[in-house]
Amino acid sequence: MTIRRRADADLPALVGILEAQRPTSGYPVRWPLPFPAEEFIARRTELAAWVAVEPGRDGAVVGHVSLTGVAAGWDADGWGAGTGLPASALAAVSVLFVDPLATGRGVGGTLLATAVDHARGIGRTPVLDVVSESRRAVALYTRHGWQVVGRARPPWLPAEREPLLLMALPSSAPLSSAPLCDPLDPAVTQGERPGRRR
Repeated sequence: MTIRRRADADLPALVGILEAQRPTSGYPVRWPLPFPAEEFIARRTELAAWVAVEPGRDGAVVGHVSLTGVAAGWDADGWGAGTGLPASALAAVSVLFVDPLATGRGVGGTLLATAVDHARGIGRTPVLDVVSESRRAVALYTRHGWQVVGRARPPWLPAEREPLLLMALPSSAPLSSAPLCDPLDPAVTQGERPGRRR
């Protein structure tokens, strides 16, 4: 498996993979999306984006991840309250998904590590949000040392769904199983302003 920067030419294949993996992952929450799927994958706030390629499948793209800047909004408020850091010190791991035919091969973990390494290389703390019911994704992040720092209910999340988990991967001090702050802190449980698209 090779990891390389995403190219515009990868977008059609990535849209197909995003749709193919959704029945098992539930990601993204809204489907069909109310805007082109290409805009969900390639975001204006991107700092960088990568794809995983399997040489054994004629160089087929089998996964994607991006790293975005953190703008003001419900997510920045939650991550800020949970980590004690300003938005400018954070970088969000976003749009991580893997072809269902390539699961179980470490693709997701390798893409996640790539985004984390880049975030740390530019001096930022990696953060992400994940739907609470996405047990496989939560398990992946927890296994890689991510900690829950808060919860949020953005405007696009259906009322019947559990709040999002806001997670961070601190680079200082040994990681423990304890959250960095109370994950039910009222300051981070009610996101009222529109945030990133899901």
